[in-house]
Amino acid sequence: MRFAAVVFDFDGLLMDTESVMLASWQYEWQQHGLELDLDTFWVDHGGDVTEDRYRRLAAAVGPAYDRAASHARRVAYRDELNRQLGLRPGIEDWLQDAHSAGLSLAVASSSPRIWVRTLLNGIGMEDYFAAFACGDEVERPKPSPEVYLLALDRLGVGAGRAVAVEDSPHGAAAARAAGLRCIAIPNPHVAAESLDAADLVLASAAELSLAQALAELPD
Repeated sequence: MRFAAVVFDFDGLLMDTESVMLASWQYEWQQHGLELDLDTFWVDHGGDVTEDRYRRLAAAVGPAYDRAASHARRVAYRDELNRQLGLRPGIEDWLQDAHSAGLSLAVASSSPRIWVRTLLNGIGMEDYFAAFACGDEVERPKPSPEVYLLALDRLGVGAGRAVAVEDSPHGAAAARAAGLRCIAIPNPHVAAESLDAADLVLASAAELSLAQALAELPD
């Protein structure tokens, strides 16, 4: 078999937590009669920018801003939305097809391990994955390749025998830097043309079967 493993990103790829995260911040800004500036919201890496976002909100609100109350309200709203999420279209078929083909599966995410595993467990999908490599286990987030290298090590698979599935430019760059082929399925907030580090860009996992997508990848 040409490939032995498929390594998935999590946020925005397996589940659309990116849209939920954005909605939670828009909601919290609205509680103060303010509008979130989308032009400065998204970042070009996979690291945690939560505290910077709270600092920006605090500066916009002024001295009356209550950080603890704001955080509690936003997280409660975020968690309510996340409970309504399932896998993105076509992803479950890909996971099932991978298992049927004998491919090992892993998650490589810049998010903390507890975040990834809790959300996957909540929809009954955690056991599909043989390995997890997460942002709180490496020094640098994507586009650094560290989390992919950790995932490959835990799978016991070489980069040339693994394929990454990503949703963002920094994720595709991380996979490429680690030596993996990369399929990109952009999340709703990413332009397909920005994914030039990927070998194949699909609008959805429902567009092709996993076998068809893997067959499209260059040698």
